[in-house]
Amino acid sequence: MEEGAGAEKEPLLPARTAGRGRSPRATFGADTCAASAASCTVQDVAGFDHDLYINQALVFIEDAIQYRSINHRLDSKSLWLYRWYYSRICQWVLSFTITLILALAFIETPSSLTVTSDVRYRGKAWEPPCGVTETIELLCFLVFIADVSVKSYLIGWEEFRKTKWLLAYILILLVSLIDWTVSLSFSCTETIRIRRILRPFFLLQNSSMMKKTLKCINSTLPEMASVVLLLAVHLCLFTMFGMLLFARTKDKQQEKEWVGYFHNLPDSLTSLLVLLTTANNPDVMIPAYSKNRAYSIFFILFTVLGNLFLMNLLTAIIYNQFRGYLLKSFQSSLFRRRLGIRAAFEVLCNLKENPLNTHELFVSANILLQVLQKVEMDSCCKQAILKELQSCPRGILSAAQFQKLFDELDRDSVKQHPPKPEYQSPFLQKVQFVFGHHFFGYLGNVVALANIISICVILVMDADKQPSERDDYFLGAINCFFILYYLLEMLLKILAMGFKRYLSYPSNRFDGLLTGILLVLEVSTFAVYGFPHPGWRPEMMGLLSLWDMVRLANMLIVFRFLRIIPNMKFMALVASTLMDLVKNLRAFAGMLVVVFYAFAITGIVLFKGAIVPKGNTSVVNATSGNSTLQCGTYEQLDYWPNNFDDFAAALVILWDVMVVNNWQVFLDAFSRYSSPWSKVYFVAWWLISSVIWVNLFVALLLENFIHKWDRHCHRQSLSEIEYQTTVELMFRDVLEEPTEEELMEKLHQHPYLQLCR
Repeated sequence: MEEGAGAEKEPLLPARTAGRGRSPRATFGADTCAASAASCTVQDVAGFDHDLYINQALVFIEDAIQYRSINHRLDSKSLWLYRWYYSRICQWVLSFTITLILALAFIETPSSLTVTSDVRYRGKAWEPPCGVTETIELLCFLVFIADVSVKSYLIGWEEFRKTKWLLAYILILLVSLIDWTVSLSFSCTETIRIRRILRPFFLLQNSSMMKKTLKCINSTLPEMASVVLLLAVHLCLFTMFGMLLFARTKDKQQEKEWVGYFHNLPDSLTSLLVLLTTANNPDVMIPAYSKNRAYSIFFILFTVLGNLFLMNLLTAIIYNQFRGYLLKSFQSSLFRRRLGIRAAFEVLCNLKENPLNTHELFVSANILLQVLQKVEMDSCCKQAILKELQSCPRGILSAAQFQKLFDELDRDSVKQHPPKPEYQSPFLQKVQFVFGHHFFGYLGNVVALANIISICVILVMDADKQPSERDDYFLGAINCFFILYYLLEMLLKILAMGFKRYLSYPSNRFDGLLTGILLVLEVSTFAVYGFPHPGWRPEMMGLLSLWDMVRLANMLIVFRFLRIIPNMKFMALVASTLMDLVKNLRAFAGMLVVVFYAFAITGIVLFKGAIVPKGNTSVVNATSGNSTLQCGTYEQLDYWPNNFDDFAAALVILWDVMVVNNWQVFLDAFSRYSSPWSKVYFVAWWLISSVIWVNLFVALLLENFIHKWDRHCHRQSLSEIEYQTTVELMFRDVLEEPTEEELMEKLHQHPYLQLCR
């Protein structure tokens, strides 16, 4: 009876004794259903229950907006804790903590706090005393412990046991704390710190999109492995052919190819692997090509089959497979959104006001209005939903109407511009028409182009002049004229469009900001150096010389010329695609941060101090008879700043290898300075960064551009209405809606939710 009473008091919650992992279906006996049905009448709903239902629906809707799982506790205290955990301040603290613990790598031993990373000139870096960074780490660990504790409590023991990410979270924290204790016991003198390489996990587990991306990459690996295996076969076959073709002979000219690139199996594999990326082309074939032009066929055939066919085939497979698995992931996200909305509907069904039909499930529009007023969501989206809600017939919504009401969440974010001001004066109306016309914008573009041309002409004329011979009068006068025009143009546009409408256009905000900066810079120039006049060449004064200030103004003017992009339809399409990529690349950028961080820490452990200058390392002309350094080597190219002696330097060298330009230099240098097995590390990094991640980026770029391209024809001009999309919305048109049966089955499996039917 006590359980039945508890169920009547909070019908959406299981009894406390049955809540420990028991399925809610186990409590769906006849008595329980009768009690639940009785609790669904408005006469039995107490004020406490009313607030509970409102808060439950509120959380379910917010879960749907953020694509979160609804499998969490639903009592009043847990709901408060849940909303507090996902509040902006709490998530900001968590994000700051993750950023802080990752940033510790820059100041920990070996510290990156030096002006240069060049091993020949780098001074002794400042090292924090033992306990400083460790204290910061401990504070971060305490935040992470609180984070995992709150998450574990909110989802409950049964869900916790099924969540591998939370189990891994606890394991990573445990290992990190043990390693932290070991560091203190050794007075921070240990060389290997396991917890440093584990830190990227904290970033990874905090992003659902990054988890989806990682899962998609993991699912795509089997298909990628088949092409990589084919690449390996291609590489091995041509390596054997090359070793046979360029074997050691008595011919000194042909022997150069053997000595330089095909001396043994590891060198042959490395040479052709680098050729696969075209980084050493045509250097690798020059010795043989000098002997006989027919040898070029071998290298051309290898490059065509490997680089043009197999590598591009790998790109196509990654795009196709990744898009398919990402589509499945977004299908799951859509199901979460629909499930959250349906759960909110089922909860609010308990708050019927004057039901017309006791067998009909519906939600009162007034009750939903109370919920929406508390929901944290995009203001434009909320206004659109409220507008639809006000036009609801009879003031009630069925399940289908309720779900359709929240379809606004699945649409591209549309930004409408404020209306123009309405002037009564005929003169102002004519001014508004003239300066609000798009031809006035075209005139501004022509003026900006003229400004660029004038700057280019003056720069070409003064290119070979010494600073003492240069006359800045013309450039200063031209800048003054154009800046005044830009100021006048901005004021006239504000008059014609109104201040709010003017600021609603990103291109106008861009113009206005640069015009303001240029005006301040020009006034400062006049205040310090006076007005332009012939022979205007003051000496260096203050923070910036006149030439520095003029150059800065010119750079801003050149940058301002980008204003033409919105006026060119296809260029605007490309620019908007790039802007959307910047907004939606957080997950992909986060994945890149994770692999960069992990490989950088691993590289420091493996190669710290490996690069050591030997003797006189000054660069000698490789063509002279006194040359002591082989042309194209690490030493001759002065690559000394590229090393793994600190975290910042490690990031730079990893970037250089990812770009694959001259990466054979690093393969050779680290195999000589450390071990030939170092090539495994660099090849693994090339595969992960340049082959996998870059191709994933290409896949997202293609999908984003295709999405924009398919829609730009039947939409209004991008300058009139701005459409903002997300990665999820790019796949919205091909996703399948979940059925009623699927939603209800999932709701019945909820560990804390009891339905009234």
